[in-house]
Formats: sequence, C-alpha cells, structure tokens
Amino acid sequence: MKRAGAPAEVFFAFLGLGLSSFGGPVAHLAYFRRVFVDKRNWLTDADYAAIVSLCQFLPGPASSQTGFCIGMLRAGWPGALAAWVAFTLPSALLMFAAAVFESRYAAVPVAGRILHGMQLAAVAIVAQAVFVMAQRLCPDTPRRMLAVLAAAILLLVPDTTGQITVLLIGGFIGRFLPLEDLSGRPLRAVVPQTETMSLACLFAFTVLLLVSIGNWQVGTLALFAAFYRAGALVFGGGHVVLPLLQNALVQTGYVGPKLLLTAYGAAQALPGPLFTVAAFLGAVAGIGPGGVAGAAIALIAIFLPGLLLVAGLLPYWNRVRQNRPLSGCINGANAVVVGLLAYAWLNLVALGGIASLPDVAITALALLALVAAKAPPVLVVAGCIAAAII
Repeated sequence: MKRAGAPAEVFFAFLGLGLSSFGGPVAHLAYFRRVFVDKRNWLTDADYAAIVSLCQFLPGPASSQTGFCIGMLRAGWPGALAAWVAFTLPSALLMFAAAVFESRYAAVPVAGRILHGMQLAAVAIVAQAVFVMAQRLCPDTPRRMLAVLAAAILLLVPDTTGQITVLLIGGFIGRFLPLEDLSGRPLRAVVPQTETMSLACLFAFTVLLLVSIGNWQVGTLALFAAFYRAGALVFGGGHVVLPLLQNALVQTGYVGPKLLLTAYGAAQALPGPLFTVAAFLGAVAGIGPGGVAGAAIALIAIFLPGLLLVAGLLPYWNRVRQNRPLSGCINGANAVVVGLLAYAWLNLVALGGIASLPDVAITALALLALVAAKAPPVLVVAGCIAAAII
C-alpha cells in the first residue's frame, strides 16, 4: 500500500462515508471496500481482508477500527485520527441534537410519540440482533450452551462483575472446545507504527481498563469509566454495547431505560457508527458535566479502547492470528455475548419498552420486516415512529 501522507485526503474520504453509511457495521465494511479497494485503490483486497479479520477479532466497533487502520496505513497517525473523526463526527453531532430534542420536547405529545416509536424500533432491532448473532456466533451445541449459561449467570449477577465473569468463562471454555481457527489473510502492507508506540497503546489500554473497573460513583471520571468499560468489553458486534451500557448507566440510575432505548433507536436511523449513541447518553447522563462536554467525554471514552487495541496489535496481526488457543478463547467469548444480549433485551422489555397491546403489534411487525423482508433499520425506525404517532 502506497502511503500518501495526506491526512486531509483521508479526512474528506471518510467524511463522505460518515454522511452516507447507513446500515450498521456489516454495511460499513462493504462501503469501505468499494471506496478504498475498488475505487481509490488505497490497499489491496488481501490487505483489506486482513484488516477486517483483525478488527472482528478484537473487542470494539469493527467498522470504526477498520477505518482507523486504513487511515493509519495511508497517512500514519494523523491519517488514523482523521479517518476516525471524519467517520464519527456527523453521526455524533446528530445524536447530540437528538439528545437536545429529547430533553426539550419529550413532554410535547407528538414528540413523545416520536421518541416512543424509536424505543419500539430499538426493541425489534435488538431482538433481530439476538437472532442473527445466535446463528453466526453459536452454530453448534457447545456455544449455544455457553450463551444460555451466560444469560443464567446474568440473571443472578446482573452487574459488571457478572458481565466480566461470563466473558472470562466463555474465553476459558472456548479454549478447550473444538472451535474453528481464526481465518484471515496475512497483512502485507507496511504498518507505519514503531514497536514502542504499539506497546504504549497496549499499556494505555490495560491501565485505563483497570481504572474503569474501579468503584467510581460521581463526576467526570465516573462518566469516562462507564463508557470506557463498555467499549473495552464489546465482543461480537456493536449491538453488544447495549447490555454493557444498560449495566453501566441504567442499573446505576444514571440514565432511564426508556432513554437508553430512545438513544439506541435514534442511532439506528442515522449513518455512521452505532457507538455514537454515547454522544446522546453522555449529554443526558446523571453523572459528569452533561451537555457538549459530557457527550464528548462519553464519545471518546467508548471508542478509545478499541482504537488503542487495534493500533497496538496491527503490527503483530500476522503472528496473533495463527495462535489457535487465543482464537478459541475469542470464539468462546463471542458465544457468551449472545446470552448477554438476550438478557439485555428481556430486561429492556421488562423495564417499559413495550407498554400496551398496540406496542406489541408494532414491535412484532417491525421484527417481521427486519427478519423476513430484510428491511433496512432506518426504514423500520421511520415506520415505528409513524405507527406510534398514528
């Protein structure tokens, strides 16, 4: 891959994607390939496949991590930061605007119905995510049993301890199960990253993770810790951030369950990464500074662990991907997140996502549209809003 050394070029390429990339992480990765492999010829198909396999292997937002890697390979660290900012900023600004709208107009009847429509759409989308992820991450009996075990443990220990416990159990058991090896082509592009910088990124990730699991109750540090911890433990896809945020914000009383559903539903209707839901939640959370500052802290905190990990491991990916025991651990952890997400869905429904028989009908039709008709989430959100208003 030929490096251009032009962060501005990277910025505007990703800004266009940030404004137009609807459909979630899988769709984002398809957009990236079309733009950077087929059209711009910034990297080969083999190198793109290697980058994607790395980002799907790690916790964090896979599409944002992939964009970060592409920016780094194109223009070094300035290019990596330019790619992340450009791809994230449009959605983050729209999510912050949604938070302002909710705080000012939620009491207005029509606005309240709009927000409730977003909540119903979120319930349907999470249900679809459980179904799809179960098929992809739990294709055999051992992994299905891991998912069920995870949900059962979380019913008994519904906090951060329970979530970390099930991930550790999944990783440990996965190490010994006959799971498939991690696939992926070798990365041949030259990584503009020194070993010292890679180790510094991995060290920073570890230190901040240890800080984030501390018993912080109030203030800016508590806000940062809640979102950093969620971003660091997201295995298996962006939807898994929902139960982690539910534990960090809803169960602690910092954000109401309906507000979390509203934010999640709004994120489904917007382009860009799902993790920008943090901009909405950071602005309205009952900890931290709130407003613009709270949104910025939450946004940086939730993305930071995934970006630190991918920056730290990118130069070593060709060696890491061949490690069979580590591959088994990750496959096991991915299986338990299905149970984690299923538990979160049940909790959100129980906490008021569906409040009436019409709500049940709307949610069922939305789920049918997602699963049977393969309708885009943005259309499902729009349909739920229209039905709630009517």
